[in-house]
Amino acid sequence: MTQSSMCTVSVVIPALNEEQAIAAVLSLVPEDVLAARGFAVEKVVVDNGSTDRTAAIAREHGAVVVQESRRGYGNAYQAGFSHATGDIIVTGDADMTYPFDELPALLDTFVRRDIDFMTTDRLSMLRPGVMSPMNQFGNWVLTKTMRVLFGWPFRDSQSGMWIFRRTIWPAVGATHEGMAFSQELKLEAYLKGYRCTEEPVTYRARVGKVKLNAFRDGYVNMMHLFRRFLVVLRTHTPRIYRITTEGQGA
Repeated sequence: MTQSSMCTVSVVIPALNEEQAIAAVLSLVPEDVLAARGFAVEKVVVDNGSTDRTAAIAREHGAVVVQESRRGYGNAYQAGFSHATGDIIVTGDADMTYPFDELPALLDTFVRRDIDFMTTDRLSMLRPGVMSPMNQFGNWVLTKTMRVLFGWPFRDSQSGMWIFRRTIWPAVGATHEGMAFSQELKLEAYLKGYRCTEEPVTYRARVGKVKLNAFRDGYVNMMHLFRRFLVVLRTHTPRIYRITTEGQGA
């Protein structure tokens, strides 16, 4: 993928009762800087059943609001992706945890290295107190499991900030309704042979009420990994993948 003319980046953000943070999150997207580098920006907020002013505030800050009544992280993202029109899709949460202000550098790397799917690593530069020890342990267990079962080479299997070409979305085939959608999307892009990489980002403290249920969501995610591994065993699916790092080709 090369950037010879202006292309559109769709920033897709799922939101459930995030009126405390959504304005600041949308304001973090550096539209002027991106425009100077050849990227037009479309902001898509998926309102997943909010009972506060999340949707209204998002519209006030220039976002297209998509209503998705079926609760679930995966459901919200699938609705958002179906409405996104950009050449490149960027994701992140509506709670100030992900650094949309780092998008210029991330997109420069994405284009320069001709990436299909970029995920991000929150853990390498994690500051004390930003993520609970329980969540850090859960991330480690799930990432280790992906490494053992699938040879997945990256550090953070649960990060919610991704950048990918919209053209690969139909073929990736991620369908999980809940939190396991995040690892499913990464894993399927990797297993299906797309050109993948991981970049470290700054992860920040959450604004607003925590909605993640560490035990329930961790269990669901683990079961998803084992079910997917059984499918690989039954179908003898080859583990064909392309990984990119600085100075290395696929």
